[in-house]
Amino acid sequence: MPTVRKRGDLQWQAIVKRQGIGFASKTFTTKKDAEAWAKITEAEMLRGAYISRRDAEKITLAECIERYKKDVLPGLRGVGHEYILARLAEAFGKLALAHITPAKVAAHRDARLRAGRSPSTVKKELAKLSVIYKLAGQEWGIAGLENPVLNVSRPKEKNSRTRRLENGELEKLLAAAPKPVELLIRLALETAARLGELLALEWRDVDSARRVALLRGVGGRGTKNGDDVRAVPLSSAALVVLQELQALPLSIDGRVFYWWAGSDSFNKPWARLCKKAEIEDLRFHDLRHEATSRLFEKGVFEGVEVAAITGHKTLQMLKRYTHLRAADLAQKLG
Repeated sequence: MPTVRKRGDLQWQAIVKRQGIGFASKTFTTKKDAEAWAKITEAEMLRGAYISRRDAEKITLAECIERYKKDVLPGLRGVGHEYILARLAEAFGKLALAHITPAKVAAHRDARLRAGRSPSTVKKELAKLSVIYKLAGQEWGIAGLENPVLNVSRPKEKNSRTRRLENGELEKLLAAAPKPVELLIRLALETAARLGELLALEWRDVDSARRVALLRGVGGRGTKNGDDVRAVPLSSAALVVLQELQALPLSIDGRVFYWWAGSDSFNKPWARLCKKAEIEDLRFHDLRHEATSRLFEKGVFEGVEVAAITGHKTLQMLKRYTHLRAADLAQKLG
């Protein structure tokens, strides 16, 4: 028979033991809840459906985060993973996996949004937490685990950023930029490549004769959309940029833009440059929007061809990066 005993003023502990099956216990704030849980758990044990949650009750999220850093993080591309893991550790690190409930996850979501974090950032945090639970349950052997994120709605993103270079901004950027940054900006506008792809570009992947460059992504682990490699055509202006880069001291590791280890190490130089050039609210990623829009404005390529250059998997995704100026379109109307 299950045992229910009082522990303190506001706690009731339910204990279920079955010889040859196992032992389970859980604490509740009411005797009624304790008795109900004990009854269900005993029935599950008798029909062989009980799964012990002992590990889920004991192992903390902080422990899982450390394992994720060791086993998974080294193989990931992109930036920001460490930041997200740090935020999750702050919010839930001391809690056992079984004690992180949908209500607590929802409260974290709301608190982050109130603190001014963007919906995109909060969605990434929830997605990372969900991935850790999936790994813990499916690959790390933590049985009886329920993913609390699955029952929490994700904040809606407002993908309405349409920032493009205004008149004179490019000239101000190039005039204020050190030579390597100037060349990085110019090549980004000619290729529509992501910052991480450009920083990972190696000279061995540049074929000036065929006017093609191969983008492999950060650390050679593939591009953001999962392609092992993506070929981008090189315009005459892009070839000029590469020639100017070859006139500079070359790197030992063979990378074209060896001055920065990765995208995160370029953030502060970019911020300083924009401040010096007196340009506000411009991200380096906005240059990808600018370059993509220019490909359409040239009238040389169609949607599928532009997607092949930029690496977008669908035309819907490509549309998000294409911001044609109404004034320019008006000129075409005559």
